[in-house]
Amino acid sequence: MAEQGPRPPHPSQAQVGPLDGAGVALVTGASTGIGRHLVEGLAARGMVVAGVARNPDRLRTAMAEVAEATGARTLAVAADVTDRASVEAAVGEVREELGPIELLVNNAGLIDEFEVPIWEADPEQWWDVVSSHVRGAQLTIRTVVPWMVLRNRGRVVNIASGMGTRANPDYSAYSVAKTALVRLTEGLATALEGSNVRAFNVAPGVVDTPMTRAMHMWQGNTHWTPPEKVVELIAAIAAGELDQWSGRFVRAGKDHLDVLRRTTPDDAARQLRLRPYGEDDPLG
Repeated sequence: MAEQGPRPPHPSQAQVGPLDGAGVALVTGASTGIGRHLVEGLAARGMVVAGVARNPDRLRTAMAEVAEATGARTLAVAADVTDRASVEAAVGEVREELGPIELLVNNAGLIDEFEVPIWEADPEQWWDVVSSHVRGAQLTIRTVVPWMVLRNRGRVVNIASGMGTRANPDYSAYSVAKTALVRLTEGLATALEGSNVRAFNVAPGVVDTPMTRAMHMWQGNTHWTPPEKVVELIAAIAAGELDQWSGRFVRAGKDHLDVLRRTTPDDAARQLRLRPYGEDDPLG
C-alpha cells in the first residue's frame, strides 16, 4: 500500500519555529531546463536534493552530474507527478532515504504542442498540459505538506508564469494551468496561516531552456533570465527570508531580493483579483 501522510493538526494549533536554509529539497521536472538548474543551484548551497522526473535515465544522469559537480548528496526518483500512486511512492522513497522534505518545488509541466487557438487544440494534449501543472502540484502538495505541517517547518514553491496573469491565445492550456496554479498557491497559503509552512508563486522569467527555445514567441530572444536569479530567489524562500510574500507572486530577474526582503505587501498586492470598472463597480 502506498504510504499515506499523517493527519496534520490545523495550522493554528502549530508552534511556530525557525527554518534553516539547508535541508532536503524535492524538485519536480528535475532532469532538464529550469528544474535541472534548480537542482544544481540548491545542491551547491548545501541542500540535499531529490529530483523527480518521468525519464529515469535522463534523471539519473542529471542527478549524478550534480552530485559530482557539487559534492552534495542527491537522489533520483522517477515518477509521474499526475499519477497519485507514483507520487506517493516517490515521496515515501525520498523521506526514507533522505529524511523530511523542507522545500518542495513544483516545476514539472508541459506546454501546448502547437500555437493555435483553443478550438484547434487537441483536447487530450490540452488537458495533459493543464493536468501536468495543476494535478501534479496538488498531488505533491497533498503528499508532502501534511508532514511539513506536522513538523511545523517547510516551504512550497510553485513555478508560476506571467502567462498565468494574462490571456495568451496561442498557449491557452499553459495560461489556464498557470492561472490555476497561482490561485492554488494562494489557497494553500491561506490554509497554512498560523504555521511555519509557507507557499509561494515564483515566476522564473524567460530562462534559456529547450522548452522556451521551441516556442515561436521566444525565437530570436536575447534577453534571457539568468537561471542563477531563479535559484537565488528560491534559496531565499527556503531560508525563510521572504515569508511575508507567502501566497503571492514574485518574479526572478525583475524583483530584487533586497527590495523583497524589506517590503511587506498589503491588501491583494501580487495576487489575482478583478479590477473594478470604476468607483461605482458593485464588485469593486
